[in-house]
Amino acid sequence: MSSWRERFLIGCGPGVLAGITLKDWLKLLRENRFSVDSAYLPRAVSISFAAVTNSIFRWYEECRYGRSWNDLNVPPPLFVLGHWRSGTTHLHYLLALDDHFACPNFYQVIYPHTFLSTEHWFSGLTAFLLPEHRAYDNVRQDLKVPCEDEFAMCVSGFMTSYLTGVFPRRAAHYDQFLSFRNAPPQAIDEWKLSLRLFLKKLMLRYGKPLILKSPPHTCRIKLLLDMLPDARFVHIHRDPYIVFQSMVHTYTTGLPFGRLQRTNEVDWTERVIRQYKEIYDAFFEERGLITAGHFHEIGFEELEKDPLGEMRKLYEALGLPEFGNVEPTLRTYLHSLRDYRKNTFPELTSDVRRRIAGEWGRCFEEWGYPA
Repeated sequence: MSSWRERFLIGCGPGVLAGITLKDWLKLLRENRFSVDSAYLPRAVSISFAAVTNSIFRWYEECRYGRSWNDLNVPPPLFVLGHWRSGTTHLHYLLALDDHFACPNFYQVIYPHTFLSTEHWFSGLTAFLLPEHRAYDNVRQDLKVPCEDEFAMCVSGFMTSYLTGVFPRRAAHYDQFLSFRNAPPQAIDEWKLSLRLFLKKLMLRYGKPLILKSPPHTCRIKLLLDMLPDARFVHIHRDPYIVFQSMVHTYTTGLPFGRLQRTNEVDWTERVIRQYKEIYDAFFEERGLITAGHFHEIGFEELEKDPLGEMRKLYEALGLPEFGNVEPTLRTYLHSLRDYRKNTFPELTSDVRRRIAGEWGRCFEEWGYPA
């Protein structure tokens, strides 16, 4: 049974566009020819109201803080890489327990233009409308949990494949921003500017090295190193069959919260298979660009069996601050997860298994999963 919060947000919540400004909202609508299906007009209205408020606070924030963040440098972050549903959120939460670092939270990635000015005052109301758990799994959800910086790009530059979930009829356009390998140079420059500005604002807020997690970064290693040459990376992988099942489930349960167009005709099997291959073709080609000692790889299954042991290895491999200082906090957090229950899915058909094994063959071989 869905909660009243979920029903409300599916019906008229602004979704990933909650933090957009009026000028950008009109630009986004023009780019998509104002093609909003009638069932989602209430969402479009709520986005419009939010956009007016966001515009006012964005102007205020730039006037008050603009000079401060312009003078800031971003120290090399730690990027958590991995395909969606591979355990990236779990690993991100574990790393975020170390107070040597800071992570963008849910509120900040949804309101990247205004969080310096509004988070203290408006987060309470926003939190009231937020379901306790994500729609597609049992992971807790509140405004303070670490979240994907990619969501900020939905309202800052529009250079993200996540907007396919809002305007699926223009999927081909937004999908070029997954790896940016087929994107025009101007789009790459605009994306870098948007991301750098967001990171500078986070530095102004926290003054600590950042831990960033967005699955699309898995196929953007070269771009990230162009921006932040000394960045460190940890990649987490998981049984590809489980990732496939979980990803299809995520698409079908999560997209109703943000779309403005119907998605009935989307073939999720094809989409998941194609995107996974695109991500890992780029990953395998570019991971060799990372400086020795700045990359570590971890298996979700091993992290699940021995979380403290695997986290200790990660800290040692990447030269992170003393693991012993954060170990007691990790133990307490892991104990709080003792009743967590993962989703279960029906068996894949033999045809789909053969397709996955063929298309994603290198991943099975690389990480030793039985195909």
